[in-house]
Amino acid sequence: MTPEDLQAARDRVVPDVVAGGLRVLFCGINPSLTTGATGHHFAFPGNRFWPVLHLSGFTPRQLRPADQAELLQYGLGITNVVARATARADELSAEEFRAGGQILTSKVERLRPRWLAVVGITAYRTAFGDRRARIGPQERTTGGARVWALPNPSGLNAHWTAQTMAEEYKRLRTAVDEDGTA
Repeated sequence: MTPEDLQAARDRVVPDVVAGGLRVLFCGINPSLTTGATGHHFAFPGNRFWPVLHLSGFTPRQLRPADQAELLQYGLGITNVVARATARADELSAEEFRAGGQILTSKVERLRPRWLAVVGITAYRTAFGDRRARIGPQERTTGGARVWALPNPSGLNAHWTAQTMAEEYKRLRTAVDEDGTA
């Protein structure tokens, strides 16, 4: 992929991978330029979403970004708080996050996933106006779905290793399996 390809992907919207009645709808912050260029979620090479999803037991094998449609057979989907592709999340305004939270709520009401898992605590706090939120299950529901805030799988998130991230994702998977709706 050339620098020109990446710049051409700026502000592109990548289609969600969704269906009604999912077990978990994973919600990223916004697409990277690599995601915008490829049309595949979490496509930046340093992103740990796909390995962590497998390590946590959500998928039986490690999927690649190009395999994203397979998520639906596991009752999983992907969307974003903000739909447009950028080089960095800090290019997004607080207003975009808040508007994205409203759009996300409407999407969840329509799709009826059992759980909404937001990958990025800062994005979650801004989108839903919950400055005290911490990683883990949230008190609120959104559009009828239970909510879990997960660590951002970006390679830039050095506070979390793939293994510690997988442990948190596994906590969510266990909750999903135990809530009697799996």
